[in-house]
Amino acid sequence: MPTALVTGAGQGLGRALAMALAARHWDLVVTARNRVALEDTVTRLREHGHRAVGVAGDVGDPAHRQEVAASVGELCGRAGLDLLVNNASSLGPVPLRPVLELTTDELARVFAVNVLAPHAFVSALLPSLLEARGAVVDVSSDAAVEHYETWGGYGASKAALDHITLTLAAEAPGIRAWSVDPGDMRTAMHQAAFPGEDISDRPLPEDVAVPALLTLLDARPPSGRYRAAEIIRSMGPGRAGTGS
Repeated sequence: MPTALVTGAGQGLGRALAMALAARHWDLVVTARNRVALEDTVTRLREHGHRAVGVAGDVGDPAHRQEVAASVGELCGRAGLDLLVNNASSLGPVPLRPVLELTTDELARVFAVNVLAPHAFVSALLPSLLEARGAVVDVSSDAAVEHYETWGGYGASKAALDHITLTLAAEAPGIRAWSVDPGDMRTAMHQAAFPGEDISDRPLPEDVAVPALLTLLDARPPSGRYRAAEIIRSMGPGRAGTGS
């Protein structure tokens, strides 16, 4: 069975993608900060009859990342890791504030989760990814290329993540490295960015982002930066394959 690591799988896009992969016979290692939410995710993943391992913790913590990497090694063994999804993200302090009102420590925390953690996971797991000729999906944002007021810290971190992802693509041609902008979604994180506002007009992750990511795995296009809506338009709907 193909194996994936999905971070930020306690809710939102990470959880929805993990469920979709399990339904397509993937084994999974999943991680999230909220232990209760993660345990619920793992219970549901195992209902599909495949292996699922949950490791609760903060991806910004090096010790937690080591524990996750060890779990990946135990689950996939010599077969290698087929897919790494760096989905866990931090908006930074909410309500969002102008970039110059962020302290150095606050900005460093955003980068620790959104940039340094994905870099560390890829560094630790690259041999396993190469063994499986696997793929890395780094979840980006339109804030990486647009300049929205109060989104400067988050947007700068996602721009840095895009750059690292595409540089990885040039340096490790044996795998695919995709940076994916999922678009606006109806998630707890998006709601936190717009406190008190009605975001019911945004699609659920299952409606656009997850189908786009599954299509990406099926089509396996060249490494690069993609938008979920464009994936659906250009490649058509698909079913997840092994990513190999």
